[in-house]
Amino acid sequence: MPLFAMEKDEKGSDSNLSSRIEADLFEGTVDQTEDVKHPEETIPTPTPEPAGPPKSLEVPDGGLQAWIQVMGAFVVMIGTWGLINTFGVFQTYYETNLLSSSTSSDISWIGSVQGALLMLGGMVSGPLFDAGYFHALTGTGLFLVVFGLFMTSLCETYWQVLLAQGICVGVGCGLLFLPSAAILSQYFARRRALALGIQSAGSPLGGIVFPIIFSRLEPQIGFGWATRVIAFVLLGLSVIPLAFMRPRVASPKRKRAFIDKTALRDVPFLSFAGAGLFAFMGLYVPFFYLPLYGLHYGVAPPPLNAYLVTLLNAGSVFGRILPNFAADYLGSITVLAATTLGASVLAFGWFGVDNLAGTVVFALLFGFFNGGVTSLPPSAIVSLTPDMSLLGTRMGMAFGFISLAILVGTPIAGAILRDGNDDTLWKGLIAFSAATLAVGGLGFAGTGWLHRREVRRKVIKE
Repeated sequence: MPLFAMEKDEKGSDSNLSSRIEADLFEGTVDQTEDVKHPEETIPTPTPEPAGPPKSLEVPDGGLQAWIQVMGAFVVMIGTWGLINTFGVFQTYYETNLLSSSTSSDISWIGSVQGALLMLGGMVSGPLFDAGYFHALTGTGLFLVVFGLFMTSLCETYWQVLLAQGICVGVGCGLLFLPSAAILSQYFARRRALALGIQSAGSPLGGIVFPIIFSRLEPQIGFGWATRVIAFVLLGLSVIPLAFMRPRVASPKRKRAFIDKTALRDVPFLSFAGAGLFAFMGLYVPFFYLPLYGLHYGVAPPPLNAYLVTLLNAGSVFGRILPNFAADYLGSITVLAATTLGASVLAFGWFGVDNLAGTVVFALLFGFFNGGVTSLPPSAIVSLTPDMSLLGTRMGMAFGFISLAILVGTPIAGAILRDGNDDTLWKGLIAFSAATLAVGGLGFAGTGWLHRREVRRKVIKE
């Protein structure tokens, strides 16, 4: 009986995770303590309620206004994670043209800073969203992303690109990402999983379209105007979130804490954070270096070589749907461990890729497992959080920790590579990606075991 109760508790923590992630991601969205009343106070009275916005718990769960919010969040994902997933084509161009005097590691810092600032930005944008600054965050974030791309198109030196594309665009992404996702919890409850799935599809879509735009236009109109075209596309799309996205409930009195001290004594949570550090350290190495790898080994002509990033993102579309579906039945931590180990196996298989067919298959399959690894951590954190009022804080702590891996992972890989014409150094880069993913996958599996043991212990005590 205790074991059955333990399994039921663990699956229960994942079964409705899509309904709980966004509702509790930012405590301020719904203050659950304000609606608790004594039984005698629940008797309906004929006193009419004043007209005004709907109560925070009366989620519409659909309707035109709600789906417009999804469309706006979808656009934000295109302009944030979509740009991060596109950096591989910029990495190749910088190494072979604009910044050819810089090392692979130096150039990787541009993309890694951009991705790290996106994750770290949530620690600031979350509390500001709680405080009612959604419109200011959205407007400022979109401006910084578009402005940073326009400035990137004018850059001629390494430090100019780092400031424009790495820091300016990265800060803008950090201000946009978490608030645009959190707002959906105010409009969806039962259909929240569908809404979040549609929203997250914007990330691989941007990663598919932007590399094609850049690779097709750069040879014809040059780097500057190819980058400006992407900026103009995002400028036009920005109209949607600016004009239509708006919070449905007022900002609460209670604000979210930045640090949950109990998490520092929670062994499963600490194990999860450590595993995430290793997993994400090697996860984006193929996204940054696969086009350069294909160019070095001649597996595809230069015009087609840029589409390898597109193939990685195409595989990621399915990787964001199927593993999350399986997680409802098998548990998020279990599926996260499986997808991370799968990505590790694919990374080890990268050693044997030396032709176009093998590179295409590797890109699609690795993209699939990458989609699972990047989309499952939020739901896994739900199952590791005993107090849902602290979910947002724990997510901010975990994302902040993972951002360190994104920051240093690809530069470490670039430092290993040093010379893109040395086959031995390429093997070192691949080994780094595969090994860190393997350690991360085993760490996630250990986290699952620790979590089940803790749940079993609590059931026995009860």
